[in-house]
Amino acid sequence: MQKKLIAVAVAGALAAPAAALAQSSTVQVFGNMYIEYGFVNQGSSVAGVDPANPDVLQSPGSEIGFRGEEKLGGGLSAWFQCTSTADIRGQSQNGFCSRNSAVGLKGSFGNFFIGLWDNPYKRSRVGNTGARDTGAFGTTHLMYGGPGTLQVGAGTGDFARRQMNSINYDSPNFGGFQAMVSVSSTQTSTVLLSAAPTAKQRNVSLAGVYRQGPVALGVGYSNNDKTFATGGDADSWHINASYQLGSVKLGGAYAKIDADPTPASDYKVSSWHLGAEWKVAGPHNVHFGYTQAGDAKGTPGAVLNALRPAVGADTGAKLWQVKYVHDLSKRTFTSVGYVHLKNDRNAGYNLNGLGVVGAGSTNKGVVFNLGHRF
Repeated sequence: MQKKLIAVAVAGALAAPAAALAQSSTVQVFGNMYIEYGFVNQGSSVAGVDPANPDVLQSPGSEIGFRGEEKLGGGLSAWFQCTSTADIRGQSQNGFCSRNSAVGLKGSFGNFFIGLWDNPYKRSRVGNTGARDTGAFGTTHLMYGGPGTLQVGAGTGDFARRQMNSINYDSPNFGGFQAMVSVSSTQTSTVLLSAAPTAKQRNVSLAGVYRQGPVALGVGYSNNDKTFATGGDADSWHINASYQLGSVKLGGAYAKIDADPTPASDYKVSSWHLGAEWKVAGPHNVHFGYTQAGDAKGTPGAVLNALRPAVGADTGAKLWQVKYVHDLSKRTFTSVGYVHLKNDRNAGYNLNGLGVVGAGSTNKGVVFNLGHRF
């Protein structure tokens, strides 16, 4: 009997610290698992290039992370987050804390944090209704440049970016309005001379978002300073909006890019998007989106990057998509849809996740999706 009492006492003593830790811990595990399977026709180009028509597996946006917060008193809290890529195909294993990850302090003054994070330009895009950022249904490459994780100085024409080495501040919410600002450190300058054209490269981003009731508005600006080899810079601004009208959510966006690849050249391109998400009944939803990139304008022959056409006529593209979405639960959905991208004669945009296609080609496909959030 005495031995049993001693065993119970020891077990209780060992369990008490663990129980206390569990009660005081604020750490949460979260994530998003998304898989996309599409049958794609990449289309022949005006030059007669005839690419293969593959079936493609993608897992854009899949991630797993943990975050926590500690109350410090006086309304002040310390917080952290570490989010990692979770490519369930096993293809793109980008390492630990490879997505939004930071440590910060927040309180009545707002939120100050440092790390790898979506810049304000990216976070203020509230009007991408009826579409996704990446994958076959993605619109970001037409509108804002790639949304991926980028080092300081990388991604000449990428403005909606997940920026490494960034210093961020989000204001408090004032009646639905919030301001955001971020600036990257000049990390890459440690190996450069002060006279180098690319010394002190930065990404600077500013944005404001208003959310109240059915209305959401966002305005954003992003500048890639000294991003070209000649020291030229590139910037972009956008305006986004969405409105919930009963069972239908309407959204739209406009973006403009303005760059100076060299001191004697400039590059401009504008794009826009309209979309709708209709909750028909119960778990049944229909999404529609239309995105258009205009002609690249400026100095003839000027180039922003390899993903966009050189300045000239017939360099735009049109992307439309429609899909049926079935909600299996509040956190799980499946969908099937059709996407169609038509390049103008001198443009070579592609569906996200595909290789470079020939100028003037048409990309189209039937795509199936399955997603789960936790």
